Amino acid sequence: MELEQTLHMARALVLADLSAGDVARADVVSLVEDAVAHRRWWVEQWPEGSEFVAGLVAQDVQDALLERYGRWPLCPVCVGGGDPHALEVEPELGADPHWVCAKTTVAVARVGALGSVVSGGGGRGPRRDREAEDEH
Repeated sequence: MELEQTLHMARALVLADLSAGDVARADVVSLVEDAVAHRRWWVEQWPEGSEFVAGLVAQDVQDALLERYGRWPLCPVCVGGGDPHALEVEPELGADPHWVCAKTTVAVARVGALGSVVSGGGGRGPRRDREAEDEH
């Protein structure tokens, strides 16, 4: 797949997940654009890594959201468990990335497919953590 197609696909997948969680606001979309720009340089340096871009962009956006707003996407598997936590992208550096609950090791959805599993607000976010709010 050509570089631009790879980057557009990664952008579309992450935006789909953000939209599923109803967090695709302009400031959040800017985080996606920043992540895509960063990964453009990265894949230009290592073309063999192009199949990893979607997962890396998802992780970059997740990290940026955590720093600014809180955890995203919240785990829909452990809803009501008392300790809300975010899903993780697995593999961290690999093809076919999925959102996974690290506590239960359940693969929840492929990156880009959170909309098929979000229910009852479990995948919604970013969660406003009291600690994160105190930092700002």
